[in-house]
Amino acid sequence: MTDPNTTENGAALLVPVPSGQEVRFVDVVMNAPGPDGLTARFRFVAPAIAKDSGTVGFDVAASDMEHLCTNFALPRIAGTGPAPSQVVISLSDRDVPFGEAAPEATQFFEAYRVEGGACIWEGF
Repeated sequence: MTDPNTTENGAALLVPVPSGQEVRFVDVVMNAPGPDGLTARFRFVAPAIAKDSGTVGFDVAASDMEHLCTNFALPRIAGTGPAPSQVVISLSDRDVPFGEAAPEATQFFEAYRVEGGACIWEGF
């Protein structure tokens, strides 16, 4: 069976975003509860956000993260069991193992509550 989150050769799925930057899906983490209960953490690599060599700043990346929540995360959590109370979208300029410190990496995170089939931004 083919994983819908990878290409035919097993490479990470390239996900289109409004800015046009290259964003690749890494994984989703559902087994680490957040402050408000079940949290779905969708993790992506976006090399263009790199602090020293990137071309995409946080303001542009924030719009992309909202798009990823609405158009990528929500369809994937619909009907999968208990609905998460929160979706966290993370962008990193490189693949960073979940939960590990990586001070050299540029990482952006946004949290959203799921309400009425929409992602509602919740500032950290």
